Amino acid sequence: VTQEQIETVLSDIQLQIRRLGERDVRSMTIGEIVMQALFALDHVAYVRFASVYQDFQDIDAFRHQIEKMQYRDQEH
Repeated sequence: VTQEQIETVLSDIQLQIRRLGERDVRSMTIGEIVMQALFALDHVAYVRFASVYQDFQDIDAFRHQIEKMQYRDQEH
């Protein structure tokens, strides 16, 4: 992932948050926006973020997330 890609994703995330038009944005909403952006950018970064954000407790949680990712990739 290049620095330019990271900066683009950050700008996109900020724009999405601004478009919500809310003064206060719940951290859960921000987390979901970040997860969507990471999924499109880098699958490994997505799983790493998701593992912390969603508090994976075991290997089955990782496996389930990866299966969901594979399903999403097949849809696109």
